[in-house]
Amino acid sequence: MSDFYSRTHEDLPGHYDADLGPVIFQPFAVDIARRAATNSPPRVLETACGTGIVTRALLDALPPGTPLTATDLNSELLANARRKCRPDEAVSFEPADATALPFPDSSFDTLVCQFGVMFYPDKVKGYHEALRVLASGGRYLFSVWDAHRYNPWARLSHETASRFFASAPPRFTVAPYAYHAIDPIKEGLLSAGFNNIEIEVLSFHQTVPNIVAFARGMVFGSPLLDEIRHQTGGDPSRIHEALSSAMQQEFGHSPCIVPMQAIVFTASRPAD
Repeated sequence: MSDFYSRTHEDLPGHYDADLGPVIFQPFAVDIARRAATNSPPRVLETACGTGIVTRALLDALPPGTPLTATDLNSELLANARRKCRPDEAVSFEPADATALPFPDSSFDTLVCQFGVMFYPDKVKGYHEALRVLASGGRYLFSVWDAHRYNPWARLSHETASRFFASAPPRFTVAPYAYHAIDPIKEGLLSAGFNNIEIEVLSFHQTVPNIVAFARGMVFGSPLLDEIRHQTGGDPSRIHEALSSAMQQEFGHSPCIVPMQAIVFTASRPAD
């Protein structure tokens, strides 16, 4: 997997979880967990679980006692995810690379990944790994962000941060929203061996209780923070201040409504 979230600094997971999580991740997490629970799968794997927002939604949606394995490259994010779960819940956490999963063939009936596939250095390899660990007829559900024009908060983050970069713009304001072309993704799934591919564009108009905190999350709750410090040598708080101003100008003062859009894919491993 990509190294975007392979390290954390200061309280990056905290800002990600508190400032971004309820606004841009929770609505999609509830949706993908509902989809995953539809067939009451007996064994579920989550990749790129991050701070456990989808993990928690899956535990709430799946039948009680359904074994869930949540994985991520980052041990600090896994620790954060573990804190969202009760000791008696049937969930285990393991560090794992989604393009080289440490599980035997046919280990799971459903695999879920929210907003992680975009960061895989070899996405088709990731699809092959997903197919390998799924049992006959198993389902793979994952989501990707749509383009900047459908996520104006992301576009503003890119435009604002880029003004502080002397040469190339920051990667992390581009990469999460650059893997959205449906046909190439579908072709990648087909080439890996999946079938019964379903695609849905999912939009929300989400209430942002505190737009300043949301802007803080975009700067201090993502690897953009590393890029700011390593490439500009500047103070991230200056970009936070500029982004807060830009967001208030576009969306209004808190509370305000922010549109967001993702694409959800569901694919099946062919039945034997």
